[in-house]
Amino acid sequence: QVQLVESGGGLVQAGGSLRLSCAASGRTFTASVMYWFRQAPGKKREFVAGISSSGRGTHYADSVKGRFTISRDNAKNTADLQMNSMKPEDTANYFCAAKDGYYINFDMTPDAMDYWGKGTLVTVSS
Repeated sequence: QVQLVESGGGLVQAGGSLRLSCAASGRTFTASVMYWFRQAPGKKREFVAGISSSGRGTHYADSVKGRFTISRDNAKNTADLQMNSMKPEDTANYFCAAKDGYYINFDMTPDAMDYWGKGTLVTVSS
């Protein structure tokens, strides 16, 4: 079992930056692929970014590529999402997720994840 707790959400102006953090406990962190998803009001939960267990492999949704960066610190059991050049359409509840394994899978849908955090709200004002 893995427990995930997100932090760092808040209100930011368009063009600004925010950094989210996900703290993991309860399992060997280095045997987990970490992901960030988001869900805007009235919309489905969508993939944002993923990072392999070693941190050497990353993958991003087209909508955030070049603006967001996912990273992890295996010594601290954390996975962060640095969000720059933020847009109002980035407003959503952001969730940390984990999947047992070492490499980013082709299936990055919410149903494929093994563990979830409760989310942190990000609001981008125009």
